[in-house]
Amino acid sequence: MIGVFDSGFGGLTILKDLRQALPDYDFLYLGDNARAPYGSRSYETIYRYTLQCVRELFSRGCPLVILACNTASARALRSIQQQVLPFEFPDRRVLGIIRPTAEEIGNYSKTGHIGIFATAGTVSSNSYHLEIEHFFPNLKVTQHACPMWVPIVENGEMGTEGSRFFVKKEVEALLKKDPEIDTVLLACTHYPLLENEIREALPPGIRLVIQGQIVADKTVDYLNRHREMDARLSKNGKVAFLTTDTAKFFEKGAFLFGMEEISAESLTF
Repeated sequence: MIGVFDSGFGGLTILKDLRQALPDYDFLYLGDNARAPYGSRSYETIYRYTLQCVRELFSRGCPLVILACNTASARALRSIQQQVLPFEFPDRRVLGIIRPTAEEIGNYSKTGHIGIFATAGTVSSNSYHLEIEHFFPNLKVTQHACPMWVPIVENGEMGTEGSRFFVKKEVEALLKKDPEIDTVLLACTHYPLLENEIREALPPGIRLVIQGQIVADKTVDYLNRHREMDARLSKNGKVAFLTTDTAKFFEKGAFLFGMEEISAESLTF
């Protein structure tokens, strides 16, 4: 199976696009719901939690794991790739969602000015700025943290007056930082559930980029280029779910992310 990890529910938006792009492949999703959110936690804690969950997915037979969490990708991916995999799991691979997004985002902007909405942890890591600079050195990147957006989504408050207020507030704050922004990236997997409110708050002519499709396309490309990995992946079109919270809690929350009638397994560390 392809392992898909997120600190909570947000990675389900990435999983949805992955399944559409790779319908024949099997997926195992792990949400660390009991310890979510990761956005405001320390680097050390995020790394420890992420590595623990990656090890769990490896132990359940996943040769490839995708960190479908921007915070985990920003704070833990490189350390896992450089300090753990070569010594403990040389035949396994862990991929993130920041680099594939960074490889493409500059192609969407005409003014050369993009804005990024993300969690405080992702913003403070500066990972997007560094990765984008590698591919588009002349692109001006303005980041903005939105601490209220994840709680709004996880409490099912999308489409309410309150969600519109908080979304409009953050959109205006971002554009005040750089009025020349013509492209906005949602760099948190929860944020696509606020797409309607965000589009409503954005001025006409500003493009909204949701990274799920980019990540899915890049994963297909990765498997085409690494046939040895592709050959190790089972292809029965199945998906299973793990959570560090109760199964009932996960199944109820996943419903908000478009996952209906699923069955989850609860695990503890």
